[in-house]
Amino acid sequence: MTQTTTNFSDIFKSSFAEKLTQVSFLDMFIALALAFVIGLFIMQVYKKTFKGVMYSESFAISLLALSLITTLIILAVTSNVVLSLGMVGALSIVRFRSAIKEPIDIAFLFWSISVGIVIGAGLIPLAVLGSIFIGIVMVLFINKKTSNNPYILVINCEDDDSENTALKVLSKNVDKYNVKSKTISPMNGIEMTVEIGLKKKSTDFVNSISKLNGISNVVLVSYNGDYMS
Repeated sequence: MTQTTTNFSDIFKSSFAEKLTQVSFLDMFIALALAFVIGLFIMQVYKKTFKGVMYSESFAISLLALSLITTLIILAVTSNVVLSLGMVGALSIVRFRSAIKEPIDIAFLFWSISVGIVIGAGLIPLAVLGSIFIGIVMVLFINKKTSNNPYILVINCEDDDSENTALKVLSKNVDKYNVKSKTISPMNGIEMTVEIGLKKKSTDFVNSISKLNGISNVVLVSYNGDYMS
C-alpha cells in the first residue's frame, strides 16, 4: 500500500490550478469593459466639477486607469490565493510620492479604486448604482459650493475720509461685507481687505469706488476658501 504525502507546496499548486479557471475570458471582458465605462463617467464628473487653477488631463486619465488596474488586480486576487499573497507583498513596497493639490481629488481617487474593487468582486449592480449616486452628489454639492463663493475686495485709501466713503458705497451695493484686515502705512496710506457677498453678481460698484477721491487702487478677486482667482 502506497501512502501519498501532501505538503504545503502541493496545496498551493493545487489551489493555483483549480482557482485560475474560475474567471473566464467573458467575465474578465465584462468586468474590464464596465470598469472602462464607469471610469469614463468618473472622468466626466471630475471635469465638470473641477474648480481648481489648472485642469490636469493626466490626472483625469489616471482616474480611468485606476478603475481598470484595480479591477484587474481584484480579479487576480479573488481567483487565486497564491496571487493574492504575491500581490500583498508587491503592494507593500510601493510608495506614492505625488502630492494631491486639491482635497476633492482624494475623493475621486478613492472612487476610482472602489469601483475597481467592487467590479472585481462581481458586485456589478453596486458599482453602477453607487457610481451614479456618487456622481449626482458630487455635481450637486460642488456646484452649490462654488455658486455662493464670497469675493475679496482690496481697497487702497489715502485717509480716513476716503475709507469711510468707500465703505458707504460698498454697503449700498453688496449683500454683506466684513473687513478682514486693515493696514496703515505712512508711505502707502490705508489698505483694507474686505470679504463681500454680491447681490446680483454685478461688479459695477468697483468702478464707482475707484472713482472716489482718495482711492488709489481697487482689486476684486473671487475666493472659494482654497485659492483666489
